[in-house]
Amino acid sequence: MSSPATEGVKAWHNYVRNVSGEALDKLLADDVVFQSPVVHTPQVGRDITKLYLLAAFNVFPGEKKDGGEKKSDESKFQYVREVVGDHDAVLEFTTEIDGIKVNGVDMIKWNDDGKIIDFKVMIRPLKAIQKVHAQMGAMLKAMKK
Repeated sequence: MSSPATEGVKAWHNYVRNVSGEALDKLLADDVVFQSPVVHTPQVGRDITKLYLLAAFNVFPGEKKDGGEKKSDESKFQYVREVVGDHDAVLEFTTEIDGIKVNGVDMIKWNDDGKIIDFKVMIRPLKAIQKVHAQMGAMLKAMKK
């Protein structure tokens, strides 16, 4: 049975394979809330959420499996488990950044129109959070220039 979350997860996986700002514009509601594992206040709105998600996809692929050109299908980033309800999904992921194994979850909520209205990222262990914090900070600073 199709629901906003089941269709949304399919669209999200397609986005992850083909990262683009235009695709994010189609997926995100205008008033989406992004909750980062390293920023204590929720970030509200499509533009700021888009900025964080694009930055994350420059940081989270981590090291390339074969040392080749950076492509999402060659990265160590992968979703390893999904729990999907009617409007919500939890997608567990793993990756490796600078030799540090990162384990986390994306908790995503869709509205009835299939747009993402809430996106929360949680990461473990502490070393991973520290690495992601440093790299996301640098990436966001570079993207805002």
